Amino acid sequence: MLVFALGAIMTLGACKKKVAPPPPPPPPPPAAPTASLTANPNTVEKGQSTTLTWQTSNATDASIDGIGAVQPNGSQSVTPADSTTYTLTAKGPGGTQTATARVTVTSAAPPPQPSATEEELFSQTVKDIYFDYDKSDINPDQQSALQGDADFLKQHSNIAFTIEGHCDERGSTEYNLALGDSRANSVRNGLVQGGVSADRIKTISYGKEKPFCTESNEQCWQQNRRGHFVYQK
Repeated sequence: MLVFALGAIMTLGACKKKVAPPPPPPPPPPAAPTASLTANPNTVEKGQSTTLTWQTSNATDASIDGIGAVQPNGSQSVTPADSTTYTLTAKGPGGTQTATARVTVTSAAPPPQPSATEEELFSQTVKDIYFDYDKSDINPDQQSALQGDADFLKQHSNIAFTIEGHCDERGSTEYNLALGDSRANSVRNGLVQGGVSADRIKTISYGKEKPFCTESNEQCWQQNRRGHFVYQK
């Protein structure tokens, strides 16, 4: 009986269905791409170049806006006309990744303007002093011009100059030479009183011999009645 029972158990065990093994786990998803992009320098003057440098991983395709397809890793010189944001796009089985780099373009600094020479400043700043007919004293309306001349000449103490006395065409040559001399010395004395060293100033009279205007009318004569400043080189 024992033998019969054992045999029955073994027979029933042999008839039991086999269990299938579990399926293998799915493969891991592809890694997502990475991307980095830099610009050196990131600020340039118009017309200058900068270098873009990029790196990607897990990418099968890489491109930069405005440049096109590029190698997964590399660098390239660019010369943007205006401020630009460059965008790197890396694509792969695991998706898409982007990176950006901003390049600021500034206007080129204007070339430095050459500074004016003292002679140019003298010509631009110092004003002639004008006189009434047959007069050599400084008119009140000329006092501000004379003071401005004195202020400039005190600030530029190494400038030497000549004051020319001029007259209009009326009167004799001898009379106008004397009047021109009085006018030149009147201007000189006003400058000295204003603080300008006398040893920097020369005077000469041309009377009516070197007119600035040659028409015979009051407007023209007024231009000729003057103490005229000449820079001494």
